[in-house]
Amino acid sequence: MRLLAARWLLPVTSAPIEHGAVAIDDAGRLAYVGPRAGAPACDDVEDLGDAVLLPGLVNAHTHLELTAMRGLLEHADFFAWIRTLTRARAEVLDDAALVDASRLGVLEGLSAGVTTFADTSASGAPLEALVECGARGIVYQEVFGPDASQREASMAGLRARVAALRARATPLVHVGVSPHAVYSVHEDLLLDACAWALGESLPIAMHVSESAAEIDFLREGHGPFADFLRARGITVRRRAHSPVHLLAELGIAATARPLLIHGVRFDDSDVALVAHYDCPVAHCPASNAKLGHGVAPLRALLNAGVRVGLGTDSVASNNRLDLLDEARHAALQQRATLARADALSAEEALRLATIGGARALGLAHEIGSLEVGKAADLAAWRLDAHPRAVGAGDLPAALVFALAGLPADHVTVAGRTLLRGGALLHPDAAAIAARVGATADRLRAWDLDARAPRPGSA
Repeated sequence: MRLLAARWLLPVTSAPIEHGAVAIDDAGRLAYVGPRAGAPACDDVEDLGDAVLLPGLVNAHTHLELTAMRGLLEHADFFAWIRTLTRARAEVLDDAALVDASRLGVLEGLSAGVTTFADTSASGAPLEALVECGARGIVYQEVFGPDASQREASMAGLRARVAALRARATPLVHVGVSPHAVYSVHEDLLLDACAWALGESLPIAMHVSESAAEIDFLREGHGPFADFLRARGITVRRRAHSPVHLLAELGIAATARPLLIHGVRFDDSDVALVAHYDCPVAHCPASNAKLGHGVAPLRALLNAGVRVGLGTDSVASNNRLDLLDEARHAALQQRATLARADALSAEEALRLATIGGARALGLAHEIGSLEVGKAADLAAWRLDAHPRAVGAGDLPAALVFALAGLPADHVTVAGRTLLRGGALLHPDAAAIAARVGATADRLRAWDLDARAPRPGSA
């Protein structure tokens, strides 16, 4: 066994421990969590010094393959943004570029203390990156198909892609299925994909109620998504209710209980249904704000008992994969929107980034808190390495409001150290960054802004 000690342990589900330590067994699990004075004797001892050690952060929603697209399309409306990014991915990013972008995304997340990534992917490239970089995660294979006539072909493609991913999955990296959204997946395909995933015991995730355009599409049958489909001869059916109500009506909420990504436009009846069916939610406050979608009713979801985790979304809509910063956004947005300083505490925000994300992904038995028997997924921040940390008292507040945005000092996944002294241990980190930088240059040369569809165009 080896021992990892720090001035503070923050188990998340129990009280902080000063002068604490964790013992990690040969299987990469926590064999001891408590005061250093009571720790078992270990041959390998590492003292992190004046640092706070906590569970590795859980990013409940990413698109790692888009990491080369940071800073592009900064001011486009949502329809233009999503269409142009889709075209850019198809026309500029080959398989090697997608894998490199995913690698860089994983390394960026690790640098920010993220040890688990729930990634939604069209290409499957993030699975290779997660395995290679040593992180934990779920890769949800996306399926698209608004045209009912392409239903069988879409399902055949989904089955083939999932089979290929499963062949490369590991005990740390699993596979799921993601019917993209109600505006990009026909109802029949949505039902088929969810039924098949359930039969294969695969977790399901879906973008739900992210934007006003999505709500207009489903409730009114109009807006940019409806116009785009009609221009291609695809029938648009007006449902006169929300995406959550559609999932309930189709039986998907009850049977599949998918991870609902975003939920910005949830109303009170949506929140009640989400709670009733115990569907977890991935809350992405920074991306939601940057794209101009609004602020999700996080406080209402938590009050209703919904399992909520935090997600960064992609760097194309957020610019960073920093989950402590996401926790800060979550707390500040709720306080500003509800005009209450107690709308979301720092402790609650930190729980969303750890055990909350683990519960949302169905992984709370493995990760999300420092408990004996759980995986040794750990992250630490120094309390003496930056002026922001001076005088840190309340640890959750220090992490969420002061240290957010600063790199972690130490990261371990399943007992394997991936970041030490603030430095990534991946041997090719610099080369990966250089290759992704070259890809970003190609994307700018492709001129996304010039190719972005203008409002009202198909």
